[in-house]
Amino acid sequence: MDTYTAKQITDILQSEGQDINLRTVRYYTQIGVIPPLELVGHKRVYTDKHIHYFRAVLTLAKTGESLASIQEKLQSLSLEAIEKISQQMPLYQSKRLLENETHKISDDVFITLSPKISAETRGKVINSVSEILKGEKQ
Repeated sequence: MDTYTAKQITDILQSEGQDINLRTVRYYTQIGVIPPLELVGHKRVYTDKHIHYFRAVLTLAKTGESLASIQEKLQSLSLEAIEKISQQMPLYQSKRLLENETHKISDDVFITLSPKISAETRGKVINSVSEILKGEKQ
């Protein structure tokens, strides 16, 4: 089991392009958005589980969720579900949001496409997905 200090957690998240500081890491831990630290020997430490929680919190925060609603959501999810959310964090980096185009196909389906894709291909992808969804509804 890998263990981390609050500073190491901050450094890891910052190296992934996240705008978070040491004070925020400690604050999220203090208010219980992040699970309590693990006791290893005589020290309380963060683990890989905590990194997944931080990534999930940061991802959900970028979707407009409040800390209170994030905390409530995460408490009802399995660690596996939290890991899935945390893996989506790169999709919400501001550089990527500015570069790519997101198209809403339905209330449940969004497609994000690179501007490097031609307009013709983009149209075909959107139309294909729309047709697939129409077929599901019938």
